[in-house]
Amino acid sequence: MHIEDFDINKHCDAMVVATQRITPDDAVDEVKEIILEVDKQDFNYQIGQSIGVLVPGPHDIGHEYHVRLYTVADLPKPEPGHRKEITLVVRRCKYIDEYSGEEYEGVASNYLCDLNKGDHIRISGPYGIPFEIPDDPTSNILMISLGTGIAPFRAFVKHIYHNVGNWLGKVRLFYGAHTGLDMLYMNDERDDFSLYYDKETFKAIQALNPRPHWDDYIAMDQVLEEHEEEVWEMICDPNTYVYVAGLSTINVMLDKAFSKMAGSPEKWDRRRKELIAGGRWTELLY
Repeated sequence: MHIEDFDINKHCDAMVVATQRITPDDAVDEVKEIILEVDKQDFNYQIGQSIGVLVPGPHDIGHEYHVRLYTVADLPKPEPGHRKEITLVVRRCKYIDEYSGEEYEGVASNYLCDLNKGDHIRISGPYGIPFEIPDDPTSNILMISLGTGIAPFRAFVKHIYHNVGNWLGKVRLFYGAHTGLDMLYMNDERDDFSLYYDKETFKAIQALNPRPHWDDYIAMDQVLEEHEEEVWEMICDPNTYVYVAGLSTINVMLDKAFSKMAGSPEKWDRRRKELIAGGRWTELLY
């Protein structure tokens, strides 16, 4: 679906109750964790779903609102009688116009990153297919993400170990960023995943840009290939569920790495289709 296909007619008010930069000041990217309090008692969402952020105009193309989707980055907090809270992870974006060469700020990301505690915004949703935990606690879970694609996996891992508990299958997280300083929730400012390092079933593997000062690719395919034996064993295991989140360009790297593991692009294509058909491959890409 395209952004214009999402229904934003049912929207509600949300107030900023906290905003904090979670990458160090000298990191390449400025990423903020923003917590919103939703003024709607029946607002409910699940892990892996997104909300729409409606940036008020006027905008160049004449729309009343500029809309962007952001994945919820924490567990739902059911508190009867209290307003619902939503946690977002937002990277301040900019882009270069390919025709004029001019640099422009991302409308929604800069709008959100500039918010202060007490500010009010409009949101819609939730949207998208939620990440569902397998019913069998012996199932293996393989998570692969780039950049702010880590957001749903933060909630996912917390749910596995906080709410489900006693998880027996392998839980593997492959997470890519430009530099170690940009590792959201895995840096000195906020290392949430360290809470699970003592779990025998959990392991997080980092993929970094081999040229951190260049706006270059992140070597996710190389890191997957370095762990080829375990990764391919999990992919071939009928009890493994794969979750992919982040920029859509991640699919190019995954196809490259998994085609090599499978022996050919054709063999990987068949395997991927089997995973999808069996409900064991879930994507959340933007």
